[in-house]
Amino acid sequence: MKRACVLVAAVALVLAGCGGSRQTAQGGEAGPGAPPSLKAFDINLQPRDKVKDGGTLRWGINEFPTQWNRNHIDGNLAVAAQVSNALLPSPFRSNEKAEISPDPDYLVDAKITDQEPKQVITYTLNPKAKWSDGKPITWEDYQAQWKALNGKNPDFHIVTSTGYQDIESVEKGKDDYEVKVTFARPFGDWKSLFAPLLPASTNSSPDSFNNSWLNKIPVTAGPFKFKSFDQTAKTITIVRDDTWWGDRAKLDQIIYRASEQDSLISAFSNGELDTTDIGPSAPDYARAKATQGAVVRQAAGPDFRHFTFNGESDLLSDVKVRQAIQLGINRQAIAQSDLQGLDWPITLLNNHFFMNTQEGYQDNAGPLGVYNPNQAKQLLDAAGWKLSGNLRQKNGKTLELRFVIPSGLQLSKSEGELAQNMLAQIGVKLDIQAVPNDDFFSKYVIPGNFDIAPFAYIGTPFPISSSFGIYANSPNGKTWNANFGRTGSQAIDDAMNKAGQALDPATAHEYTNTADKLIWQEVNVLPLYQRPQNVAVMNTLANIGARGFYDLRYQDIGFVK
Repeated sequence: MKRACVLVAAVALVLAGCGGSRQTAQGGEAGPGAPPSLKAFDINLQPRDKVKDGGTLRWGINEFPTQWNRNHIDGNLAVAAQVSNALLPSPFRSNEKAEISPDPDYLVDAKITDQEPKQVITYTLNPKAKWSDGKPITWEDYQAQWKALNGKNPDFHIVTSTGYQDIESVEKGKDDYEVKVTFARPFGDWKSLFAPLLPASTNSSPDSFNNSWLNKIPVTAGPFKFKSFDQTAKTITIVRDDTWWGDRAKLDQIIYRASEQDSLISAFSNGELDTTDIGPSAPDYARAKATQGAVVRQAAGPDFRHFTFNGESDLLSDVKVRQAIQLGINRQAIAQSDLQGLDWPITLLNNHFFMNTQEGYQDNAGPLGVYNPNQAKQLLDAAGWKLSGNLRQKNGKTLELRFVIPSGLQLSKSEGELAQNMLAQIGVKLDIQAVPNDDFFSKYVIPGNFDIAPFAYIGTPFPISSSFGIYANSPNGKTWNANFGRTGSQAIDDAMNKAGQALDPATAHEYTNTADKLIWQEVNVLPLYQRPQNVAVMNTLANIGARGFYDLRYQDIGFVK
């Protein structure tokens, strides 16, 4: 992130910033700076009558989450989304062009019904929609989610309050299936809210919000329902829900198998998995392409690879030091290494919110986005970090940073080794620390137990709101929520707030780019490149693969006839 948020260790986070109206070559014009022939999505799209009834899909994932509440800071994982998107409601869907429309399984209609004196949205819910415990999905679920996520009670350990904090009230309309949402301040990305929607029962108190979804999925409302976890085999099994009111799921069940990235590719090549995300790894890409009966589906994702700098680290608390480290890293060399052999254009990403292929994209990196080791040395000298032999020291301390990576991911290891060599040239020591995949976010990134960490943010069609939490300043100097870089400013927040309140896209883009320029100065996240989605899939599968902005219809996934 995801940008509504989500994380993935080797292969991403859902918290990235991606916008709502970008079009790629498949659907029209690509955005400014976009490579010419990128696919918007590649999922072997097939009508339902071409898909077999039945079967088991074996899906490889690179992490086994413990927190399944995706609105909780520890549950903001792309892996959690891959599973729970089959199980939980979201009122809106995105197509491959990031065009948003109501999902009729949950929402009959939603529109702005007032703008003066305040913005009012009226949602008309599908009365057939119900939770797996038999309770209908009503306005009360929307109200409870707003109260949990509006940021007023810090005991709710939320990812972000973006959008929800702008809501004044959520009330019952003419009946239980009409929801009236009144905003105290305008919020342009209102369609990003209530996704995923959780039942009022698990949003009603901090205890239920924080703990009801720990190592369990207590309630569902989708084409599939939860069956079991196997902690030993690291598998998660979901099965068709026959009480589902929408199109019947084609598959009997989906078994997700968690393992380190290297093991997943081996399992796919050996015929033990039907699909897995291979990330931007050339060796894995080659192995997957060489697998009999397999194809690598590839699309321009709303995702970007980056390094996060921990501004609360003693050694990186000085912005001048962070700027020096950024100037000492050759992003072009890292991008070329990462993307070599992937049949993917090498284009640096110079914006924290918009992808190269996206409307609104503007290069805001300026001098701080250019590899400049000489300038880096000058900044470090000025900050009091003087060379002593080959390394810099200050007050008896050596400038020695921890580059924390998930084990089993060659991509991160290679990035670390390249950065290690680059930073050695300016007198900075970089130690690569490999940690277990399952611990990478929960024990290192989220609590701030690192100096620099490489991963990817996965975006949504909402560039401002879904990215807000990544760069939002701490309200009290202690609570950072989804801002893993732990730096921010009032000026950045003000620009993002103005962007979020703008109902005119051009105005929103202008303020978003103002915020972006300030973030380049702050050095919170160092963008590398727009990440290609590379998904290994057996060629007998339909409606699954590299989805770009397209929201998968899990009920349509299956094996072709």
